[in-house]
Amino acid sequence: SGKSTTFNCVAGMLKPSAGSVKLAGEEIGGLTADETCRRGIGRTFQIPRPFRGLSLLENAALAAHYGAGGTIGREEAETRARDALKLAQLPDDPHATTQGLGAAGLKKLELARALATQPKLLLADESLGGLDTTEMYQAAAMLKRIRDERGITIVWVEHIMGVLLSVVDRVVVLDHGAVIFQGTPQQAQEDEKVAEVYLGPPESRVA
Repeated sequence: SGKSTTFNCVAGMLKPSAGSVKLAGEEIGGLTADETCRRGIGRTFQIPRPFRGLSLLENAALAAHYGAGGTIGREEAETRARDALKLAQLPDDPHATTQGLGAAGLKKLELARALATQPKLLLADESLGGLDTTEMYQAAAMLKRIRDERGITIVWVEHIMGVLLSVVDRVVVLDHGAVIFQGTPQQAQEDEKVAEVYLGPPESRVA
């Protein structure tokens, strides 16, 4: 319905065909992915694709190096990587690998790689996909803590409304690419149009 496409336009993976994309008042629409990353936009993806031959630390350090546009050395990249892994609750042991990481672990690594770029704005694309209920609430709490402790603005695309509404400040609902609602989580839960889009028309709902 346009959510990931919007992320791709903001993150520089697609060039907008119309309109504008601004970060802190600066036009960034049409910049490349590496240029937007250097300006402070980090992004996670629905399907994590880590470098399987590298350690967790190396995966995050590579992201840190990319986010800095190649202007930092290995020591600084690893410092940023360790901090990001700690935030994502992953080991920063240089020998720890992706071997044995389940869905939750891979999502954490995806988050750590984005955090290692030191973003001002983090685009989280369906970070709860593939997780069980306990893992979902743990992931949501982690993102909330990162936002609160680091002051990183997080724009989070998610279909699992119950978990999402428990931690976010503001909700924007898209339906077929059009914005149908903007407001607080409480207002979203009370909005009939939002309920119809996600639950179906009233006559089809089961109490």
